[in-house]
Amino acid sequence: MVVLLAAARNASVPLLPDLNSKLHASDSTPWTIVFVLTLITLLPAILMAMTPLVRLTVVFHFLRQALGTQTAPSNTTLLGLALMMTWFLMTPVLTLVDQQAVEPFRSGQITGMEAIDRGAQPVKHFMLHYAREKDLALFTAAGQIQRPNSPDDLPMRVVIPAYVLSELKAGFAIGAVLFLPFLLIDMVTASITTSIGMFQLPPVVVSTPLKILLFVMVDGWNLLASSLLKSF
Repeated sequence: MVVLLAAARNASVPLLPDLNSKLHASDSTPWTIVFVLTLITLLPAILMAMTPLVRLTVVFHFLRQALGTQTAPSNTTLLGLALMMTWFLMTPVLTLVDQQAVEPFRSGQITGMEAIDRGAQPVKHFMLHYAREKDLALFTAAGQIQRPNSPDDLPMRVVIPAYVLSELKAGFAIGAVLFLPFLLIDMVTASITTSIGMFQLPPVVVSTPLKILLFVMVDGWNLLASSLLKSF
């Protein structure tokens, strides 16, 4: 009996380090889950802030307001179209990210942090290409960052908000130009209905079908998509 107890005690000694190593190896698992869930939560904001989705959604909103159709096309339709156009525009950038960061990380050539740094560079260059110098200077001064030797030296916390401001400005500029012909139709329709004494029928009831007809006749969706793609 004593021999069996001694053997069991000796056999349990080497098992303790293995048990401890297994427990300590899984300590980072909850933090990994928290990080992934946080990233998934912030993914829509990241997608909105670092892609052409900002400009596209602003322009589509102005178009629907100019046409006078409150719910047609629906938000889901416009968002789906904006996402597909964003995917189309970002395909070259995503290809570079895959070549420079994802594939080396899968093959074990680089670590996770190195993959993040490498993958951020193509996206950063894309945003710098469309970010205005005025907006970059604004956030550089607000962040008390020394003047860089080149725009590539700017951190992402400066590039991302500057890019969003630049895209908002571009989207509003396109939307204003898009709004003008439809506003002209509204003004002409209101003048005609008022001059002939048609006060019982609101001018918007007459102008909305005319605006939709004009938009369809000139193949407006094709022209709008072509103009938006050429703006990048």
